[in-house]
Amino acid sequence: MTVTTPVPARAAAAVRDVLGRLDDPCYVVRDPDGGLGLTPQRPADDGTVVAVAPPLPPERLGAPAFRAAHGVRHTYMCGAMAGGIASADLVVAAARSGVLGSFGAAGMLPAHIDTALGRIAAEAPGLPFAANLIHSPSEDALERDAVDLYLRRGVRCVEASAFMGLTRHVVRYRVAGLRTDPSGAVVADNRLIAKVSRPEVAAHFLAPPPPEMVEALVADGLVTPEQRRLAARVPMADDITVEADSGGHTDRRPMTALLPGVLAQRDATAAEHGYPHAVRVGAAGGLGTPAAVAAAYALGADYVVTGSVNQACVESGTSPQAREMLARAGIADCEMAPAADMFELGVELQVLRRGTFFPMRAKSLLELYRRYDGLDALPDAERETLEKKVFRRSVDEVWDEVVAYFTRRDPEQLARAADDPRRRMALVFRWYLGMASRWAVTGETERAGDFQIWCGPAMGSFNDWVRGTYLAPPENRTVGDVATHLLRGAAYEARVWQLRLSGVRLPSAATTYRPVPIEEAA
Repeated sequence: MTVTTPVPARAAAAVRDVLGRLDDPCYVVRDPDGGLGLTPQRPADDGTVVAVAPPLPPERLGAPAFRAAHGVRHTYMCGAMAGGIASADLVVAAARSGVLGSFGAAGMLPAHIDTALGRIAAEAPGLPFAANLIHSPSEDALERDAVDLYLRRGVRCVEASAFMGLTRHVVRYRVAGLRTDPSGAVVADNRLIAKVSRPEVAAHFLAPPPPEMVEALVADGLVTPEQRRLAARVPMADDITVEADSGGHTDRRPMTALLPGVLAQRDATAAEHGYPHAVRVGAAGGLGTPAAVAAAYALGADYVVTGSVNQACVESGTSPQAREMLARAGIADCEMAPAADMFELGVELQVLRRGTFFPMRAKSLLELYRRYDGLDALPDAERETLEKKVFRRSVDEVWDEVVAYFTRRDPEQLARAADDPRRRMALVFRWYLGMASRWAVTGETERAGDFQIWCGPAMGSFNDWVRGTYLAPPENRTVGDVATHLLRGAAYEARVWQLRLSGVRLPSAATTYRPVPIEEAA
């Protein structure tokens, strides 16, 4: 029987084809003239093999334990974006694509969250999803009510974000889901994914729930004495997402510095407490290209989380105008601005700068808050600028809207402001910050210059990567396609790196994955 020796690929297009066959191995072979080529078939003469990149389908990236725990096909998560930008449609699309989507419940009233959860359950029955729980230091009732709703609805996975420490609400969610299986092992039915950007915050979620908080929950009848006993045997979180330079709340830490440190911290804490299963550590922030996703996995990430790139997808809960602005963003078109939910603390978040005056105007509000004791202390010129250029209505009219809003949502906010002029000023300024994000979501054309669009540099790098491809127009971007191409591209580029580490230099035109429509790639 004659064995046919495959003809090795040398031209860039042929090399790209071999590298893109992710289910097959990739052999680099040397011919008699000393040239190198690639083939997916094992050569008859093993002596010609210079290097091998094994099969690497996207399903193999990351930690198998993440896929098993969450019931997903890929170690990939679409993170929550507040105000329903990570919409029910987005979460359903993510679930159908085999990835974990987190509903952007932050800033929403419980009734609206409940409606969205009902839609997800109806349209993606039995499929995994998460819902966001954001730390709300200025509106404790929102955090409490969200946990009440999640427990009542049986939401089994929560993504906790913006926490600087633990609260009784997030501890309650975790502990209320503890039980033992027939073998006596602890089972945490309520899975918690904590998003952190500092090691000191990660420490809270790597440790068991604080005993004093658990005791208080037992005393209030919110968890059982048996769950108190079990709480000492498990960490607060199943997964910790290390958030680097991202959109929204971010400390803008570099991934290469932050992720390895938290991985080491995780290992040390696991050894200290003797957990039966290690806390998984994922990566978020700056993940807008296959190279960035591959780099996160190479650093040791068990899973990856995307955010900004999903906001530009058709399933997101923002407006077409905002998607168009995001699709034009470059890497440097982001800026930090005060956050509405933590305005008084001076906490900032990262937003889109291009096409909007929001960052500049939001910073001016924080400066006024720091400089003056209340609205009545504002100089006439400052007040006139606010009313004509920023609010576009009188301060008194804004206050009336604030009163109507918090009367429905959290009357305690108004009680706290009754005898506190600075608190009243903060609520008025927070009105603008909150409305600016709302205008972007609803596409309020007359207020386009005030759009607050959460965005990190990943958006610009994604736009650069897809330029000239079918994903360049925002109307072609779907959550499933973006996830598929980022994961396939990460596997592709990881194989390129494997060969580079073996000393093989490939044609530069073949080293970058380019997306084509899914039906063409199949």
